[in-house]
Amino acid sequence: MTTALQVVWLRSDLRCYDNASLHHAMQQGPTIALFIASPLSWQQHDMAMLKQNLLRRRIEQMQQELASIGVPLLAIEGSDYSMAVDVFAKLLPLNIAAVHCEVEYELREQQRDASVQQLLVRHQVAWCSYDRLCGFAPGSITTADGGMYKVFTPFKRNWLQRYHQTGVTVLPKPKPQPAMEIEWPELPAMQPASELPGDWPVAEVAVLERMRDFCQQKVQQYKTQRDFPAIDGTSMISPYLAIGLLSVRQCIKRLELEAANTLQQADSGAATWLSELIWRDFYKHVLVAWPNLIKHQAFQSYTSAIRWSKDEALFTAWCEGRTGYPLVDAAMRQLNQTGWMHNRLRMVVASFLVKDLHLDWRWGERYFMSRLIDGDFAANNGGWQWAASTGTDAVPYFRIFNPVTQSKRFDPDGDFIRKFVPELADVSAKRIHWPHPVAADCGYPAPIVDHATARQRTLELYQDAKS
Repeated sequence: MTTALQVVWLRSDLRCYDNASLHHAMQQGPTIALFIASPLSWQQHDMAMLKQNLLRRRIEQMQQELASIGVPLLAIEGSDYSMAVDVFAKLLPLNIAAVHCEVEYELREQQRDASVQQLLVRHQVAWCSYDRLCGFAPGSITTADGGMYKVFTPFKRNWLQRYHQTGVTVLPKPKPQPAMEIEWPELPAMQPASELPGDWPVAEVAVLERMRDFCQQKVQQYKTQRDFPAIDGTSMISPYLAIGLLSVRQCIKRLELEAANTLQQADSGAATWLSELIWRDFYKHVLVAWPNLIKHQAFQSYTSAIRWSKDEALFTAWCEGRTGYPLVDAAMRQLNQTGWMHNRLRMVVASFLVKDLHLDWRWGERYFMSRLIDGDFAANNGGWQWAASTGTDAVPYFRIFNPVTQSKRFDPDGDFIRKFVPELADVSAKRIHWPHPVAADCGYPAPIVDHATARQRTLELYQDAKS
């Protein structure tokens, strides 16, 4: 009789350490792993090609890492999520006892999982899911009446209270199992990955080292340096959190090990970085509590009455970094060239799109997802709705970033601007934040909007919607 197999269905947990699916599957019996590339569904999610390629490169690497502990990984090239049922139907003759996977929160993923579960139930195969995308699972941090928080600060207070009471646990890398030979069914192999631009290693050990080095060497200065894009002051691990090569629990445990003396100090760099990790949890909890957000609906219902501009020429100028506002343009060019953008600049350019150009925040949300190597729906949606004053715990609509003031404050010498806007390379630090009209001589565009006028129009738009 063929030995019953455990299947680890890899989705948002592309790691060997702290992988609940892998950990529990290998405790129960001989284990195989599965990954299904789903480019058509990824496109429906506006997933950036850089992120798709990062996923493929990670799976190629993970095949080697899993092989070292005796777990064969079958990587399949699918089409959309509906193919998952067909894949599992072809795997059933291998004598599958159980399928183990990480919970995913978005609607299409939930529908995919429900279809697979129906198939497995008919064939008496167990479905084992683990909710470890967050430090604490959605539904575990609630208000006194059991509801979800709409404001971050009390959510964070409750999160920290839970953390101090229970801590977080990480799971070790499983011990090797005996190697096995699997006669796989005929299924299309995953298409190979292309080269990634920039410094994005995909080996698990290398990524763990990057996170450890940040916690050892940079986190103490994180609070004072994180807002300056010309400084290498952030962790640069967001792409790995987005694909599950790292877990938020691993980050928290490493922070405990490397910064235990300052983690409890509210104004320390370590506490500030922990707060950013809690923000990631918050947006995922919000998404689960209000699933209509997945359908791109605004949380603040009154904002659906805002009369957004539909000027596609302004949107194109914003996308291409040709607004005439140097910091905005440098940030958008960084995104287009590297697939990543500094967090402070994400707030600046989002505010500019919505409150200077009066364009629908959903245009920007979708553009970000189509370009970001670290695109994460919950964090991206939460950030855009925060900037647009349409979401939970959003910035008040009358607080509007001045892009020139932000430039002077966070890129005072213009070093970041010069890196991505070479037309302004020779402009002095004094003039670079507002180089007009002399910038026209070097080919830099004139401003496409007057900030003071746009600000007043923003106040009118939101006040009209409220009334």
